[in-house]
Amino acid sequence: MLYLFIDTHTIKFLALKKTLLGQEETSFFEKTYETQLLDKGQPINVDLLASAIKEVTTSSKTSGDNQIYLILPQEAFFYFRTEVPSDIAPTALNSFINDKSRSLLPVIPEDLIGNSFIKENDGQKVVTFFGFGKESYENYRQTLSLIDLKIVSILPDSMAYFKLFEKTLRPEKKEVILYTIIDENSLSGYLFDNFGLLEEKKFSVDLNEENKVETILKEKAEALKENKKKLNRIIISGVGSDKIRQDTFTKSVGVWTNPLKRIVPTFYESYLKMLVVDNNKSFPLLNLDVCFGAFIFSREERFSLIKNGYKVKEKKSFSLPVLSLPKKEIFLFIGSFVLSFGLFLLISNFKSLSFPSFKNQLLVNNKPTPTTAPSPTPTPSFKKEELRVQVLNGSGTAGKASEFKDILKEKGYQEIITGNAENYDYELTEIQVKKSKSQAAAMIKEDLKDYLNAFKETVLDEAETPDVVIIFGTDFK
Repeated sequence: MLYLFIDTHTIKFLALKKTLLGQEETSFFEKTYETQLLDKGQPINVDLLASAIKEVTTSSKTSGDNQIYLILPQEAFFYFRTEVPSDIAPTALNSFINDKSRSLLPVIPEDLIGNSFIKENDGQKVVTFFGFGKESYENYRQTLSLIDLKIVSILPDSMAYFKLFEKTLRPEKKEVILYTIIDENSLSGYLFDNFGLLEEKKFSVDLNEENKVETILKEKAEALKENKKKLNRIIISGVGSDKIRQDTFTKSVGVWTNPLKRIVPTFYESYLKMLVVDNNKSFPLLNLDVCFGAFIFSREERFSLIKNGYKVKEKKSFSLPVLSLPKKEIFLFIGSFVLSFGLFLLISNFKSLSFPSFKNQLLVNNKPTPTTAPSPTPTPSFKKEELRVQVLNGSGTAGKASEFKDILKEKGYQEIITGNAENYDYELTEIQVKKSKSQAAAMIKEDLKDYLNAFKETVLDEAETPDVVIIFGTDFK
């Protein structure tokens, strides 16, 4: 998978290729351009942006992969969050979200590709919606198609950053957290709480001798306090955060500070160990935090703005002139043509008729009709270890997903991620397979015949990240 982050002047790129040992062969590249690439998250010049992306992607070992996990600035998206009434029925949630979209967003939902998710904390439910303009999607799709790249998912950078510290949140404690990126000449970031993004506008300030990081963040904390938002934590990332001492920085700002370089090895060590960098170098986490966050997000979440397989209509490069002809003449022409053709067929068939002859009939022994042997089942064009399998617990029994994963590992499947289904009322295990990997269904059924008697089989959209999704139910013992 190729993770591509595009900002106003910067492109960051992370290429991952699965190895035989289940790790990810890693290559990356980053470049800042003097020319502005985006304006409010939208491409300024398609050809210029395509050229810049090509320069970045060709500088890394992509091994022929062309699937892009596109990460864009939050300002490129339409966003809202609202509290869900406690008495609302689950069946009415979609209508509730759709009504909120129409009332809170400046565009109609039909002009967007979007998705939402709900987080619950201490009895409170909050829905967050992200939408991306269909016209904007077409602009990026055309840009990447110029260099033979294909978008498989789109993610706001704010969600990638949130994923990098989500595991540090405690359900019993409500927090307001400022995630900051400290570069050589700038300081920027987003404000979050336990439910996700709290303010969609990015916090950004230029740094100089007068504007120091500690002073700016202290003033930011005081401004939030005046707006009745107490800042509980600051997470620092970016190349400028590497030399900051946590204790003295916390004392100067007056808010508890967490360096990202300490969070990731503690809470996301398994993902960090998956990355294999050439020459035994360390992965530049502070430079590529947004790409690393998107990588974790793609492994743990099913959220995607284009998960329903949205397809744009292809634009025709030219159109033929439309000729207006009288309907009467058209019908007369068609009728005469059909009549003439019918007479021709009738005469031809009459001449070719052969009447049965009853003279000198010979007795002919009936010869057995040869039967065609069934064609062998075609060999799959892929290997088990190449399949991307997502296992979701639909039974509600804790620990079953890991047990299911271990069984698949024993059968030779390597790229497996686990998670929970949207609900736990699955009685019959369901398997969802992409059409391009349809042979995987029979393969998996054969491997799991000792554990499951039957499956419900459905088609998985080609735009989804995994090739196969297995939602096991209570029938898995």
